[in-house]
Amino acid sequence: MASVALAVAAIPEGLPAAVTITLAIGVARMARRQAIIRKLPAVETLGSTTVICSDKTGTLTENQMTVTSIVAGDELFSVTGVGYSPDGDIRTATGSTPLTVNDLQGRVALLACLRAGLLCNDAQIVQQGERWNLEGDPTEGALVVAASKAGFENHVLRQELPRIDVIPFESEYQYMATLHDQGPGLPRVVYLKGSVESVLQRCSAILDASGHEQPLDREAIHVQLQDLAARGLRVLAFARKQFPPEKAGIDHQAMIDPPRAEAVVAVQACQSAGIRVKMITGDHALTAAAIAAQLGLDGIAGMHAALVPVVTGAEVGRYSDEELTHVAETTAVFARVAPEQKLRLVRALQRRGHVVAMTGDGVNDAPALKQANIGVAMGRSGTDVAREACDMVLTDDNFASIEAAVEEGRGVCDNLTKFIVWTLPTNVGEGLVVVAAVLFGAALPMSPVQILWVNMATAILLGLMLAFEPKEPGIMERLPRNPHAPILRYPLVMRVGLVSLLLLIGAFGMFEWMNEFRHTGLEEARTVAVNVFVIGELFYLLNCRSLTRSMFRIGLFSNLAVIVGMLSMVTLQLLFTYGPSQ
Repeated sequence: MASVALAVAAIPEGLPAAVTITLAIGVARMARRQAIIRKLPAVETLGSTTVICSDKTGTLTENQMTVTSIVAGDELFSVTGVGYSPDGDIRTATGSTPLTVNDLQGRVALLACLRAGLLCNDAQIVQQGERWNLEGDPTEGALVVAASKAGFENHVLRQELPRIDVIPFESEYQYMATLHDQGPGLPRVVYLKGSVESVLQRCSAILDASGHEQPLDREAIHVQLQDLAARGLRVLAFARKQFPPEKAGIDHQAMIDPPRAEAVVAVQACQSAGIRVKMITGDHALTAAAIAAQLGLDGIAGMHAALVPVVTGAEVGRYSDEELTHVAETTAVFARVAPEQKLRLVRALQRRGHVVAMTGDGVNDAPALKQANIGVAMGRSGTDVAREACDMVLTDDNFASIEAAVEEGRGVCDNLTKFIVWTLPTNVGEGLVVVAAVLFGAALPMSPVQILWVNMATAILLGLMLAFEPKEPGIMERLPRNPHAPILRYPLVMRVGLVSLLLLIGAFGMFEWMNEFRHTGLEEARTVAVNVFVIGELFYLLNCRSLTRSMFRIGLFSNLAVIVGMLSMVTLQLLFTYGPSQ
């Protein structure tokens, strides 16, 4: 019987259930904050996150694109209006009045640029009541709106120049191309849109304002690109080619996707919590740098984009694994990065011992999401493949939701630690009581069934209530927990040992006193020993609601679940003690 009692005492029967329920409660809390957990252990891992690698567009920024500048025919134009409403107009960079229809007709390159943006496009803008809603990619939606401000009608132009074929956008090539029929006897035309670098290398000439071909000045285009990108603008280039005769043209449209206000706050909160935030994007280096400066990544708040350290995908490809490990540790902004390079960056950070959260939305992001400790997929813009590969899905595609999930994860880690610190003295104390009885040749102070009762009843009605404990103040102001460190630090181990010793002295002492001096009989003495454990654990629960502050500072009624659990435990223990045995 002593062996059975010791075996029952040594096993925390309620621990698996308590851990599962605590994690499930954390999942429910995260879901209310727009983060859906697909794999339960990810809740605890979030609490140890040390690096968040985030995409820029849509996650750190609004993902509501608006074309603000157009460079065509050696002229710079500004575009007024915001969002997806067609209200707005096109003006010269120095002009204060909108360009008229006649003004636009005289600028062939500008019209060609807008036409390319509208035809090499899969998005539509639909009016529903007083609102204009986007169906498709935000970048393409901005191009549709810009063309409408010049008088182009989407459905009319697509009927005049029907699409015959398409090469969809691929991050590997950084462009999209469409083939259109201009009518019987007329050449077919290809429209191309993509990054300036990818389009520029495929062009041999540029159109002037009147539509005539001119020699391509690549250096001048790069200067324009850097000027636009340094203002935080995302720059796309457009080109066309007819068969036959051959003609080519290149123009730019620049659009802005401003940082989310909540993302700026979330980034600062993460950095205050010792979590480094790294931007990994496919955009131009200067655009990424400008947004990073506005977000305040790694202390670069307010810096000019040209001064922000940025590593491009081309540079990542040249680094060895050892070199990339150092670069990944010291750099906050990565631009023009291919999906396969995201995987290398994750591995480089993990070699430094980091717990990495990685965001992604495309099919090619799946390997990086699987490799990361926490893979985060986008619920709105993400692909099914990305969502299947991830541990967590953001229903609002917002970086602030990652910060909220990390905060909830830390709260879950705290509550799990509190439960372990609370439940271990019960098992250790019960084991010590059984060992003491064997050593002193005394009767067992508690039978195996009574030990099982104490373990199960207190774990469910008392310990489980710690899962509902609210997050402690300042939880996002402390450093992440070292994933390699033990759950119980030395002070907590000492606490467990002290409480176990007190339970041993109380239970064994009261048993011997009732049995030897009060002569109440073995069953009555065992009942007293059981009550000592239950009442001791009940009051110790109040001490475990916080591992750093007293119960008086956190408030007795800040977790009503604890009060309900204590009252329920007292009621059951009264029935256990005084109820009939048959």
